[in-house]
Amino acid sequence: MADHRPFVPYPAPVLRTVADPVDGVTDQVRAIWDEMLRAMYAMPGVGLAAPQLGIGLRLAVLDCSDSRDQAIRLANPEILWSSDATNAFDEASPNLPGASASIERPAEVEVRFLDEAGAEQVRKFEGLWATSVQHQIDHLNGRMFFDNLSSLKRQRLLQAQKKRAKKAARG
Repeated sequence: MADHRPFVPYPAPVLRTVADPVDGVTDQVRAIWDEMLRAMYAMPGVGLAAPQLGIGLRLAVLDCSDSRDQAIRLANPEILWSSDATNAFDEASPNLPGASASIERPAEVEVRFLDEAGAEQVRKFEGLWATSVQHQIDHLNGRMFFDNLSSLKRQRLLQAQKKRAKKAARG
């Protein structure tokens, strides 16, 4: 048995709903972050937002380190600045297994958030860290990675995913 809630399957409404801000960092928030980290490391992924586990709160975790021991916990993250320069990374989601796409996003972002101590932080993220934090903030705003694709590419990705799901259901 997994030691975290299951990933909610797309198109669950929680994945398309703007998550609620947290009033502050409490033991309950810390417990949710811990559960999210267990789920993220089990994927394995480099980030996770609370709505992906069916929790409608503005909480996210990231760890893009090679050593997988540099987790960052974010409450109420908000992008303050983004660079004109961009990077493209393949993005995916455990909420839509098997689907992925190359997404272009700002290469650097500055984000304000509450950390695990409840203190306000402003931090600059670069490279994969920047991509992951933007991906998680999209989730908190009811957006999925494929919403950044053209309508044609998005339609093709979702159609291919439906075919994979039907095939998997048939065994």
